[in-house]
Amino acid sequence: MTLDRSFLKVSTLAGGGFVIGYALPGTAFAQAANLLDDTAKQFTPNPFIRITPENIITILAKNPETGQGVKTSLPMIVAEELDADFKTIVIEQAGLRADVGPQFAGGSRSTPDNYMRLRVAGATARVMLIEAAAQTWGVPADQLTTEKGKVIHPASGRSATYGELATKAATLPIPDEKSVRLKKEGEFRVMGSRVGGVDNPAIVTGQSLFGIDQVLPGMVYAAYEKCPVYGGKVVSANTGRIKKLPGVLDCFVLEGTDNINGLKPGVAIIASSTWAAFSAKKLLNVEWDESAGAGHSSEAYATKAAELAKGTGTNVRNDGDAVAAFATATKKVEGAYFYPFLNHATLEPQGCTAWAKDDGIEFWTTSQTPGSGQDLIATTLKIPKEKLKLNFVRGGGGFGRRLANDYMVEAAAIALRTNGAPVKLTWTREDDMRQDCYHRPGGWHFLKGAVDASGKISAWHNHFVTFGFKNTERVASSAGMSPDELPARFVPNFRLDQSIMSTMVPTGPMRAPGSNGLAFVFQGFIDELAHAAGRDPVQFRLDLLGEDRVVGPSAGQRGTPYNTGRMKGVIRLAAEKSGWGSPLPKGEGRGIAFHFSHSGYVAMVAHVAVSPDGTLVVKEVTAASDVGPIINLSGAENQVEGSVMDGLGAVWLQEMTFDEGRAVQSNFHDFPMLRINAAPKVAVHFIQSANPPTGLGEPPYPVVPPAITNAIFAATGKRIRHWPLNKTDLSST
Repeated sequence: MTLDRSFLKVSTLAGGGFVIGYALPGTAFAQAANLLDDTAKQFTPNPFIRITPENIITILAKNPETGQGVKTSLPMIVAEELDADFKTIVIEQAGLRADVGPQFAGGSRSTPDNYMRLRVAGATARVMLIEAAAQTWGVPADQLTTEKGKVIHPASGRSATYGELATKAATLPIPDEKSVRLKKEGEFRVMGSRVGGVDNPAIVTGQSLFGIDQVLPGMVYAAYEKCPVYGGKVVSANTGRIKKLPGVLDCFVLEGTDNINGLKPGVAIIASSTWAAFSAKKLLNVEWDESAGAGHSSEAYATKAAELAKGTGTNVRNDGDAVAAFATATKKVEGAYFYPFLNHATLEPQGCTAWAKDDGIEFWTTSQTPGSGQDLIATTLKIPKEKLKLNFVRGGGGFGRRLANDYMVEAAAIALRTNGAPVKLTWTREDDMRQDCYHRPGGWHFLKGAVDASGKISAWHNHFVTFGFKNTERVASSAGMSPDELPARFVPNFRLDQSIMSTMVPTGPMRAPGSNGLAFVFQGFIDELAHAAGRDPVQFRLDLLGEDRVVGPSAGQRGTPYNTGRMKGVIRLAAEKSGWGSPLPKGEGRGIAFHFSHSGYVAMVAHVAVSPDGTLVVKEVTAASDVGPIINLSGAENQVEGSVMDGLGAVWLQEMTFDEGRAVQSNFHDFPMLRINAAPKVAVHFIQSANPPTGLGEPPYPVVPPAITNAIFAATGKRIRHWPLNKTDLSST
């Protein structure tokens, strides 16, 4: 990555010291940072690094934090190249600004999008501090070193803190980017170490960090009731009666818009406390027009999918001659796989605090896409973007739910009715469960596969039945799949057909969108073919991937580049560390799966035990990942471990079903979370490759369900093709 050195700007602070950051062209900081000396004292830029003469080193955390750890890991990148002592720096959470580049949390993009930019920023500051010391001491810069926030002259034993050098450094010219040396592998002191989350002490001591914790002077509290069927509208509501209830300050109807992720029609309640708002909400009597949900039920979807599967569908990919290959195949296997709709089920329900003032609206938001939220509010409520100030507060889980900003625009619309008082909108758990505008969409795969005499896959046919939102022509958000999805490109005779049915259930991304269901299907069916061929499932997968090569655009293929050598590396590592092939007692089994998601390579081996009465125990999951260099080992391990718990809970216990457009499940009693006594041991291993870094919040998650279900087959001989497991009889026959 090449960065124009003109992006780097240094400014003196009013009290001395200096700041350094990237000034993107056309931003306020870019314009202001060109003004140094006295003019620079008139503004406070938003840099990545701020150093004061008192030796306070502040590093900016630019992206939203929802538990993925970027508030810690991104500043670690800066601190590494700055050569600062991470234990003593101050980390400052940014709000939405125009001078630090894109600010979002999604797609496992925070690390890859910021890695080189933040390294260069830190390294540039370090070079300037060294030069400041060199000029101060009258020695060549190449005789100086740095360590833990100090510049050192080994020959004389002199040293100075960065704070002591900051004011001098601010007067120096910006070095050419090409002259700034980045650290090499083996020189890292911060990156790759194990660092606890910077918010951990505040979290465990119950301090106010999260969206739901916000308190402002004169605050009022809000609840919002929406139609249980998407597209429904308010016909009438007993707002007059609700206004008379204790603690209720106002109750009114909002007409809403047709934006799937925007301001949905509903009834707002403003009260003196959240309890008063929730209590009044229970007494709302709303007549809804629910006609949009007619015919949209889970049973109807399943029936329609079976009917569509009998047809030919639309051909999406056709390599070789699958029909001829099936005719001559040694063995053939057929199976129908299904994964259900899921809810994001974030620990903290959606909500937002908004304060409408004379000069605009200020927000305290947990959004994963705050810039999009600002755009949504500006468009919906006709308010200029520059009058919308967004502060980031920690979100209690995101998983893709907070990519949508419906709760933000709801809070904004309600705030305009509070006569200048700040308002905190909080969703109930039932709101969160039934108004999840980003349900992970379900899907059906009607599969047929064949293996040849050599024990390799010779043919594969998939008729994929999925959803289109309010149509049958275009696949809904996160409900599709790439025609390059494995095993495409690895099977000589491959055919993919697709059929689309209409749904009124809003769909969208959930942790590892698409992959979170597809890996279960394809890794499960590959396992079926391995056993049909009488082959070891690990070796069968290695043979499927073939020689080490890159398959993708660089090889003249469609789709994302796929490095088979890296994938084979994690498969071998997971198998080795799990003790693959060693004997197990009766009723126990190991299953393996792998998947390429968000540019990360992950393989897992699950070890399960199933008693004769069908009781399942997941004993251990061994995970191997290659996502490039690890920034924070503690955070990386947490992401993999969290993926295992999240994925296991989903495949074992969870599904969302619908009746005439209404979500049936409403809370954790019928959409259960994994209990701690069911949590397995998780062994996490990384291949620290020199490849560009990827994120890690999503790549491990899709691998969990197929590793578990393949292990169940090894233990019981029962093949799992449908979620959730708690609806499957695993008892011995």
